[in-house]
Amino acid sequence: MTNLTRRTLMAATALMALAAPALSADYTFRFQSSDPAGNPNFMLQQGWAKDVAEKSDGKIEINLMPVESIVAHNETQDAIATGILDGHVTDLSYFSGKDPAFGLMGNPVGAWSNPEQMLDFVENGGGSELLNEIMNPYGLQFIGATTPGLEALVSAVPLDGVDDLQGVKIRAPEGLVQSVFAAAGASPVNLPGSEVFTSLDKKVIDAADYTVFSTNQAQGLNDIAPHPVYPGFHSMPLVEISMNKDKWDALPEDLQQVMTQSVKDFARVQVAALAEADEKAVAAAKESGEITVHDWSDEERAKFRGIAMGEWEKVASQSPAAQKVYDALTAYLTEKGLVE
Repeated sequence: MTNLTRRTLMAATALMALAAPALSADYTFRFQSSDPAGNPNFMLQQGWAKDVAEKSDGKIEINLMPVESIVAHNETQDAIATGILDGHVTDLSYFSGKDPAFGLMGNPVGAWSNPEQMLDFVENGGGSELLNEIMNPYGLQFIGATTPGLEALVSAVPLDGVDDLQGVKIRAPEGLVQSVFAAAGASPVNLPGSEVFTSLDKKVIDAADYTVFSTNQAQGLNDIAPHPVYPGFHSMPLVEISMNKDKWDALPEDLQQVMTQSVKDFARVQVAALAEADEKAVAAAKESGEITVHDWSDEERAKFRGIAMGEWEKVASQSPAAQKVYDALTAYLTEKGLVE
């Protein structure tokens, strides 16, 4: 039922004792993040935990721990189901090995042009209900979603639309990201993130799916690849906040509402904070006079999304749940006029 090893379970038990929260609140929960301590995302998540305590008048206390504190980043789902953890804040696509539906929902490459589209799908387009339909059998309750934002694309060559991707050697992680870029005519290259800078500098690759603009800028990637695409058009992870379903069901309805609203508020705070960092970095890049920022038109974004949908369809055929995700995504995008 679980892929947690006996050694992991023993280590988790010891760490749980050390990390046990004070018994001052009516409900105390132990959550694990997929981000390390000190990471800007983790610091924002700590703010969310504090906000839950305040909104619940101290009735709920969330002890949020950084990645790998209790179990590995891709073991938190099992740990929640078995009671080792109470909840997590994590990238949904880490669990695509359990069901491809998690990967398709977690990062449907090419689907979103901004975070608001994804959050609207989750909150108003049936995404939340669909996620609970998929997660409940695994013993989890989906509370809400956030995201670090739409990743920029690092590029050493000008890219103003789908046609410009033809033959471009682009670093992309294995799986759906590579499949979509290949379908769009690019030549995906499998490289670890640690080799992106050197590979761009030595012209081993022309472009890279890496991370958000502000981080790319801080690491000097835009200096050696001076044609970034911002806002990006490809990758934006759905970060889920979920918890043990039995413990969720035991919460009074008013506290469930507090938890749900807190995640909605947190998502807006995180998106705004990281967008501000990106905007400052974009302004600095433009002022340098040596970096040209490319922003794809709505038509080109829709064209790429249409190509991506063909790859989503292949994932959809891999499980009934993945098919439901595909149907919900395409229905939403069609209704909103986001696909041609």
